[in-house]
Amino acid sequence: MERQKHFVLVHGAGHGAWCWYKVATLLKAAGHKVTALDMAALGLHPKRVEELRDISDYFEPLMEFMKSLPPEERVILVGHSMGGLCNSAAMERFPEKISCAVFAAAIMPGPDLSFTAIREE
Repeated sequence: MERQKHFVLVHGAGHGAWCWYKVATLLKAAGHKVTALDMAALGLHPKRVEELRDISDYFEPLMEFMKSLPPEERVILVGHSMGGLCNSAAMERFPEKISCAVFAAAIMPGPDLSFTAIREE
């Protein structure tokens, strides 16, 4: 039997973790671990949009989650729409904790256009 994978599902702008319910159900039924996160000020996250100073505040829940992972755990990030920007930031900050990332109709910064470069612009 294939080893269990841990999928981290990151929603797009205007959504919440709720939007992954069908995908999460299928992945869990296949024996995988699934974490669907609410980004700041969306879904059930308690932060209000007025409290967000910049884009890094928006994806802070993902950064906190990645920080909390045990050193040996590697996840598969799946981002939709603006979730791709969140994926990119996590990949730059936590490369050792990510086995791969999936960009589903998502913003996808590249080698010449990293999240850091976008933020500096």
